[in-house]
Amino acid sequence: MHKCARLVLICSAVLAGCSANPLLPEARAVRIVTSEPAGCEYLGEVTGNQGNFFTGDFTSNANLETGARNGMKNEAARLGANTVLLLTSRAGETGSMRISNGSGSGHVAETNVTYSGIAYKCPGR
Repeated sequence: MHKCARLVLICSAVLAGCSANPLLPEARAVRIVTSEPAGCEYLGEVTGNQGNFFTGDFTSNANLETGARNGMKNEAARLGANTVLLLTSRAGETGSMRISNGSGSGHVAETNVTYSGIAYKCPGR
């Protein structure tokens, strides 16, 4: 029975890694902009990421991006921000190569996404 319970636990962990980080209710009002907002108070730098070399290969690119964005908005909301200036968006890839009988094959997959930005509190939002 212990082996079955372990297998269920491992499968649950892998499947949980496939879904995007959830967006906190207070982060729903946070908007992401690509130009510096005027008349806003600087609150700090924020980062959001989703995926790693293990779970990222089982997670869709859309969920990697959504999870990273949600993570950044969640962190901004914790600071009291309502706006994030997006600074960088990076996607990481993990690959493998196999050589057998003189020929090779490989596999490359997007396995993680990281967003970074600056959190602001803007009036009237």
